[in-house]
Amino acid sequence: MHSPRRLLPTPTLAIALVTIAVLGTAGCANDPGPVFDNQGGRQISCLQHQPEPPGSRYTDPQRSKPGEILAVLRYYTAHGSKPYCDGAPPSKADRAWAELYIQQGADPTNVAPLMRAG
Repeated sequence: MHSPRRLLPTPTLAIALVTIAVLGTAGCANDPGPVFDNQGGRQISCLQHQPEPPGSRYTDPQRSKPGEILAVLRYYTAHGSKPYCDGAPPSKADRAWAELYIQQGADPTNVAPLMRAG
């Protein structure tokens, strides 16, 4: 004779599912934020807007990586005075990236149009 199937999860399975749910949610709180879009590092005639401001990936010294910071510095040194492709002024997110550039010790004149626009 066969034993009836259990419809409820075993206590071990229930604990595992709750643990996964909690850890998954906690992982979101530790999200380092977006990766800067340097438009592929190629030569450009206009800027694309950054969809989000920099997160801890760039602002937290414990998380930031020199290569990622250097990509921001290179981009704004070469292109910071160019207009946005859509003709719109910089967004709050765009200004936050320009401010990060300045906070890293870069020349503010390279992003001056981004900081005074809008």
